[in-house]
Amino acid sequence: QVQLVESGGGFVQAGGSLRLSCAASGGTFSSYYVGWFRQAPGKGRAFVAGITGGGSVTSYEDSVKGRFTISRDNAKNTVYLQMNSLKPDDTAVYYCAVSQINYTTRSSQYNYWGQGTQVTVSS
Repeated sequence: QVQLVESGGGFVQAGGSLRLSCAASGGTFSSYYVGWFRQAPGKGRAFVAGITGGGSVTSYEDSVKGRFTISRDNAKNTVYLQMNSLKPDDTAVYYCAVSQINYTTRSSQYNYWGQGTQVTVSS
């Protein structure tokens, strides 16, 4: 079983930056595909970015391409999401999750989830 803890959320003005962290314990972290999802008020949970176990391949939802960067440090069992040029539409609770299926954007195919961290972007 894998436990995930997100951190780094907060309140920021439009155009600002935040870096989210997802710290893992238990399991073989480097064997998992890791995804970041977000859930805005009244909306479903949506895929934001993903990274393969070795960190060599990443993918992004179209609206965050060029602004967000996902990375991982398997020695620290941590995945990061660097978020730049933030917009009010990025306001959501952000979750990290792990899957045994590479490149999947389906939340149902992720096995373990963190508790989420709130990101609020003001205009």
